[in-house]
Amino acid sequence: MSEEQAKTDNRARVTTDALRGFIQQGWAPRDETRPERSPAADYAAARRAALSAAYPGERLIVPAGGLKVRSNDCDYVFRPHTAFAYLTGLGADREPDAVLVLDPTDDGHEAILYFRPLAPRDSDEFFDDARFGEFWVGGRPTIEDIEAELGIAGRHIDEFLDQATKDASTTTVRVVRDADHALTSQLDARRVAEGSTQEVLEEADADLAHAISHARMVKDEHEVAQMRAAIAATQVGFEAVIAELDGVVDRGRGERWVEGIFGLHARHQGNGVGYDSICASGDHANTLHWIKNTGDIAAGDLILLDAGVEVDSLYTADITRTLPIDGTFTEAQAEIYDAVYAAQEAGMAAIRPGAKFSDIHAAAIRVIAEHVHGWGLLPDGVDVEASLDQETGQFHRRWMVHGTSHHLGLDVHDCALATMEEYREAELRPGMILTVEPGLYFKADDELAPERFRGIGIRIEDDVLVTEDGFENLSAGMPRARQDVENWIASIREQR
Repeated sequence: MSEEQAKTDNRARVTTDALRGFIQQGWAPRDETRPERSPAADYAAARRAALSAAYPGERLIVPAGGLKVRSNDCDYVFRPHTAFAYLTGLGADREPDAVLVLDPTDDGHEAILYFRPLAPRDSDEFFDDARFGEFWVGGRPTIEDIEAELGIAGRHIDEFLDQATKDASTTTVRVVRDADHALTSQLDARRVAEGSTQEVLEEADADLAHAISHARMVKDEHEVAQMRAAIAATQVGFEAVIAELDGVVDRGRGERWVEGIFGLHARHQGNGVGYDSICASGDHANTLHWIKNTGDIAAGDLILLDAGVEVDSLYTADITRTLPIDGTFTEAQAEIYDAVYAAQEAGMAAIRPGAKFSDIHAAAIRVIAEHVHGWGLLPDGVDVEASLDQETGQFHRRWMVHGTSHHLGLDVHDCALATMEEYREAELRPGMILTVEPGLYFKADDELAPERFRGIGIRIEDDVLVTEDGFENLSAGMPRARQDVENWIASIREQR
């Protein structure tokens, strides 16, 4: 349910019966052409069928969530909950306050979408509701539109609560709790009134949320296609940034300029950025989640750009390139870059069906430890094997504290509710999409780092699809070997 906006009377509009009547008449007939069936509809139906099979006879409720107030009477741009998007195929800005219900039947479940449909023109909402009215925010689909687009039954949201809790004393009702806290509270009250306890409800609901999250680990054909589109769009954004690099030094707050350039193309190519872009120059690259992007960019700096475009279906890329502003890596920058590249190559080489997810990190971090040891940075008497020891070592992690991989899809850190056994210790399967992103980070004030390395942070990140016989680097179109990166920059500059 949408958060309540502040209501004040200092901007109240006078609406007379005469004005109401005048506004409600004189409109051409609405176009009743129905939308084409969504390309995602059949895939979403298959996902719902798999979920249905796991919970026979139970009512499953997946809210989209509601609008959230940004400031007083303005809302944030709406993004539906990931579970809702996954099971309906609806993406950017679709549909606040909607709820997907899988209602049990004798042979499975009927999918019903409860939502706020297009209001008639003789309603006050049509012209006088600044939050939902067609005059203010544009038209919404009708029930018939939704049914044509998604191939599932549509109902008015006003019918939801009674229908969702009917027979609650004899039918198990589960809800994705974090999608809409206010709605969940209403459902809890009714379920408790029918004899359930809060503890039992929360445990049952958590199981549903976990099942949907875990199901997203292996992507179907539609999801892979959407990821390819997101990665292609991300390459457009990166190349637009590269085209601006030779002028960014003189602008001041150059990190913001880089962020803006990428964001412009992210918004134009897709729905926007999939997460706050990291545009970190100089020592800022050693802050792993530097999203302030307030810094200047100096000649000779590197800029670590960790960014991804989210397409309209909400699938997002997640790619990092560390780029020399001057077009050429210095000797010290090159030394670190080549180490990170070698670690990434080792991580990718570990990807194949049947290998463990954790094998990717193990392969990459071994290369990091070897380089750190080769530079003489480990404590006296500690070799590579001792540093890699999980119980007594890990000294190399001073310079790469994060993991090497995560699942990627509708969320930038996808499948977050999977257990340790289902995630880190699980076997890789064809259709999984993962990042591979080692790095090395030498803070400017790190007195244990070689002086020539201080203030340099480098990460390389690509998005990888597990295939039947290995992997495909989906972002291979964006150069990553050091000389290839320099050539990439030079080529784009020559085209200006």
